[in-house]
Amino acid sequence: MYNFDFERPSTIAEAVAALAGEDAQALGGGQTLIPTLKQRLAAPSKLVSLAGIAEMKGVTIADGVLTMGGGATHAEVAAEACPPLAALAGNIGDPAVRNRGTIGGSLANNDPAADYPAAMLALKSTIVTNAREISGDDFFRGMFETALEEREIITAVRCEVPQAANYQKFEQPASRFALVGVFVAKYADGVRVGVTGAAQEGAHRWGAAEAALSAEFSPGAVPPAPASEGLLSDLHGSAEYRAHLVAVLTRRAVAACG
Repeated sequence: MYNFDFERPSTIAEAVAALAGEDAQALGGGQTLIPTLKQRLAAPSKLVSLAGIAEMKGVTIADGVLTMGGGATHAEVAAEACPPLAALAGNIGDPAVRNRGTIGGSLANNDPAADYPAAMLALKSTIVTNAREISGDDFFRGMFETALEEREIITAVRCEVPQAANYQKFEQPASRFALVGVFVAKYADGVRVGVTGAAQEGAHRWGAAEAALSAEFSPGAVPPAPASEGLLSDLHGSAEYRAHLVAVLTRRAVAACG
């Protein structure tokens, strides 16, 4: 590691003020940032911890809306969110990661193989920051890129509770990240399908499956594998393999919805 300043604000306003200086970095649970600092891949002069901000904590469900503080840990989401998202959060990393990592930190990082982005695309989410509200459909901008501006903090995340939903993940066994993950959510006005781990662009929606499943919600209605163009191809699996997994996992998710 190296020398840097450290601040621990107790309010969102204090955090925003602390981040106003040049080369300051917000610190959520630190599950990505701290290893990055150790490897000298980032070297901010100041870290601003968000862990002590009470107004960014908590998970509640009211009037069909799930609200999670940006500082809610994966373990808290696993214990208190609606069952489909709780199950997803409960399978992130290991207990140490789940008890330190936060949903806000994960979404801000936008790892292309992370689990939450697929859920946010499927669950009609709204990402709330200190400055504005961003639709989940507009939030993810590509690999490790989001709509967040400099020094903008995710303070809360809201999702519409679906009629039925399920997340299926084919894990990369060493990291437990998604080689491919598919989140299916059924609403009265249609079905949404979020996919993570498969595409070079990061998390995305599978429109053809959404249209087919909105007309007939059954595993047999899922289209054949999507085109492999634009999908990732690496030592863990070819683009064609990932395309196949997208279709298989979508069918499994629909079947699990009952």
